[in-house]
Amino acid sequence: MLVLLLSIQLQSQTYVKVNALTTLLTIPNVGIETSIGKKSTFQLDILASPWKSFNGAPQQFYIVIPEYRYHFNEKYNGFYAGAHIGGTVFNFQKWNYLNTDKYEKGFGYVMGATIGYQKKINDHFMLDCFVGGGNQQGFYHGYYLSTGKRYETAEHWNKSGEWLPYRGGVMVSYRIN
Repeated sequence: MLVLLLSIQLQSQTYVKVNALTTLLTIPNVGIETSIGKKSTFQLDILASPWKSFNGAPQQFYIVIPEYRYHFNEKYNGFYAGAHIGGTVFNFQKWNYLNTDKYEKGFGYVMGATIGYQKKINDHFMLDCFVGGGNQQGFYHGYYLSTGKRYETAEHWNKSGEWLPYRGGVMVSYRIN
């Protein structure tokens, strides 16, 4: 069974990807996309903000998103829609706490959808323009920057959930097989 799975995988097209837009913002987003059917692919990507301090506040987060994609025409050329569930960890000052003494540290998950368009440039390169979002659920402790003490009083984890866009850009993709 293992030999069969490996031989199928070796025959499929696989692309490694880098998001040009987020990389320019010093937040790398890398991924790998591989064929799993006639009009289906699977992508796994990681978005990382390694900034331990930005204007005196932490801006670290890591998001891992596995995604199923359905291509309406041919794979790797044209429109597609995807569905995903991913995980997050963060040590981050949220947008509504900018210029305050508060930040959050925790974990969470995302569930959502992506729409995009892929255009082959040549036999090895492709561009993947996409946008996606959905529901984000976070579990965190809130802290003061100045003292490191908690500002919220949740016994276990404070929770928050939002519907929002949380992914997008232009992936420069290179076919590795």
